[in-house]
Amino acid sequence: MKKLLVLLVLLLPFLILTKLKAQQWSAEQKEVWKSVETYNELSANRDAAFINYFDDSYRGWEYNYDAPDSKENVKKILANRDPNFKILYSTLIPATIWVNGNFAYVHYYYTILGEGKDGKREWEKGRWTDILMKKDGKWIMVGDHGGKTSK
Repeated sequence: MKKLLVLLVLLLPFLILTKLKAQQWSAEQKEVWKSVETYNELSANRDAAFINYFDDSYRGWEYNYDAPDSKENVKKILANRDPNFKILYSTLIPATIWVNGNFAYVHYYYTILGEGKDGKREWEKGRWTDILMKKDGKWIMVGDHGGKTSK
């Protein structure tokens, strides 16, 4: 019983700090995050509507690219993805959601489990920063930066 009490006393500060650090998102932040979740799901499902979340002015920079890409280049990349690669599992975890009027940025982490034609499964983890603009009532990307950080 004494050991249990000592353990509880040691763990209590961590439990309290964890609760205090939990983020409460505003309605605006939740709206932005919903867009991020939506276009990531469209991308995972290879839905062509994904490109509708890119403004014509978009410039994005994936870690393994030498320079930022345009919306037109993203269309080409999407058209040339391996059709046999399936996403079996994916998760997004927001780190920061900042909103100021019609502009926002979101820092988030992702994890994906995919499977190739040969049945080989692959984990991918990474992070992104998406820069969004509200246009015609919809949050769309004007820029992003990120990509895979490890397997």
